[in-house]
Amino acid sequence: MAAAGPAAGWRRAGIAGAAIGVLAAGAAAGVAVERLTVGRSMRRRARLALDATAPYGSLRGRPGHATADDGTELYYEVDEVDPAGGASGPGDTAGTDPRRRRLFGRKAPAPVTVVFSHGYCLGQDSWHFQRAALRGLVRTVHWDQRSHGRSGRGRAQAAAGGGVPVGIDQLGRDLKAVIDAAAPEGPLVLVGHSMGGMTIMALAERYPELIRDRVAAVALVGTSSGRLDEVSFGLPVAGMKAVRRVLPGVLRALGSQPELVERGRRATADLFAGLIKRYSFGSKDVDPAVARFAERLIESTPIDVVAEFYPAFAEHDKSAALALFRDIPVLVLAGDKDLVTPSSHSEAIADRLPDAELVIVPDAGHLVMLEHPETVTDRLADLLVRAGAVPEIR
Repeated sequence: MAAAGPAAGWRRAGIAGAAIGVLAAGAAAGVAVERLTVGRSMRRRARLALDATAPYGSLRGRPGHATADDGTELYYEVDEVDPAGGASGPGDTAGTDPRRRRLFGRKAPAPVTVVFSHGYCLGQDSWHFQRAALRGLVRTVHWDQRSHGRSGRGRAQAAAGGGVPVGIDQLGRDLKAVIDAAAPEGPLVLVGHSMGGMTIMALAERYPELIRDRVAAVALVGTSSGRLDEVSFGLPVAGMKAVRRVLPGVLRALGSQPELVERGRRATADLFAGLIKRYSFGSKDVDPAVARFAERLIESTPIDVVAEFYPAFAEHDKSAALALFRDIPVLVLAGDKDLVTPSSHSEAIADRLPDAELVIVPDAGHLVMLEHPETVTDRLADLLVRAGAVPEIR
């Protein structure tokens, strides 16, 4: 019996390898073709050059910290509206126009604040293009979800040394803590991509009075209100069943030895980049600098964090919470080639919100805000106008 354990473990690992191999096949084929024409050292130099020259992810605002209800430290940045015509950065306190103080008295009314929530394995910088477009026009808050970016590791996960799952409900409470710290008063516009959209739904379910009293509009980008356990990720049914059966256990095992996994990531950087491109973008002509930027965002998420968040998506169901958005302007946007949260999930959200604007972006994948930034920014700007957050430009 003692020998059966390791043997069974190896068998499970073999099944996992086969299943994940199906997932990687498409990306691997593309990488193999590239290897015939471009040497590994040249590709490495190209990645380093892109990292050195691309400006993506370089925008910074006034830093702040919020404390979640379990003590986890959450990092955020605020871009204030600068009356001189630009956005205020770190240390800049000139966020209020003195003319408004004279008009409204000692305390001007709080401006509209747009709060951006990012997706799984990403960070606040994934909103780079939208942040750049809105700087100086409207007050914005960008935050890193727990265990992502510059935010602290979840307290329970840190105390246990990893392996403790993180639920979407916790993320909703985290968003409330960020709002309390960064935008304690005034109207809000909530923008969420993928897991960030689910975070907004969890916030609404837990704090319906906040939605009713303060939220002026909501944008749900490439996200889902539930039934994510049915997503095929572009795989044949048989392959997806195998992946779904073994992947949680494989991730737990990998998460228990992060140093080994990170070495493996570095050794297979080309294949990893190919997988990211396949599951992030829908078009073939993505700017290489943007593709590399997405790769950097995703590869910066430790494997144990990946493992701790993954189970939450199969359990996520916030369809009922969508009713809380019925009386405010809502934008629902997705890429038509999204393999992670397919556009059918956005259509399901729009079915529950008949007055919402539904936008399906052609030739776009999961990271639609990076792949087609002008489209996303334009639709978001229109939502802000409808919410009264910014004046209409004629």
